[in-house]
Amino acid sequence: MHRSVPDSRRAGLRRTAALVPAVVLLAALVSCTSPPDPLDTPCGVVVDGSGSGSSEDGFDAEAKLKSSMLPFLDEQGCGSVEFAPITRSSKSSPCRVADVDLDPPGNETTDRDRARAKARSLAAKRALEELECARTQDGSDVWGALDRIGAAVSGDGGGDGSSAKLLVVSDFDQADKDFNLYKADLSTEQKRSSVIDTLVEQRGLPGLKDMHVYPVGLGMQYHGRPSESEDFEAFWAEILEGRAQAHVDYDYR
Repeated sequence: MHRSVPDSRRAGLRRTAALVPAVVLLAALVSCTSPPDPLDTPCGVVVDGSGSGSSEDGFDAEAKLKSSMLPFLDEQGCGSVEFAPITRSSKSSPCRVADVDLDPPGNETTDRDRARAKARSLAAKRALEELECARTQDGSDVWGALDRIGAAVSGDGGGDGSSAKLLVVSDFDQADKDFNLYKADLSTEQKRSSVIDTLVEQRGLPGLKDMHVYPVGLGMQYHGRPSESEDFEAFWAEILEGRAQAHVDYDYR
């Protein structure tokens, strides 16, 4: 026997059916407005202001910086970024720009993705300002720049740098008033080790322990000279990984 649904029950079913889309929509809105995971990786960017960084045939520091920095900041989850120049005396160079908070605070109405993108754009602008200043000075003290950026991202050397990520946009040609890498013999492991011993004795090691270093442009001045390039890269690998105990990655090379 067919039984009709009472009007009161039918009305209740209609109200329940009407509520379902509203509940689904509310859940979607809550999901969309949930704050993203915080960005807490300390990062650093080193820019090479030496003459070799403006070479059209070799290493173009500005072009490399523009192509690598924003992907680096985004992909490495950088929450802040410090800057350091490569000049004739990098540690004491007056070229300084303010660090950037890449995960600026907001409230429930803040578009966090847009705020982060704006902060990364500001960081790219400041990196170019640092490069412009560095180019007004002579020399190429890569060693000092590495020490300066390592101290900056770890809180003047006192913090744990194990999560820090460093983008170093340079051909790594160490050439200052006291030392010129072009004049050094890097042809064997023993000779490279001797040069490194001398530099460590004179300057100490850059504070990069457990940090991740991403070189961009390393050895580009040796284009077409593979044997010299291999010796040069082995020299810096021993410094960064062997002595300073950093992790070297070539994702943005």
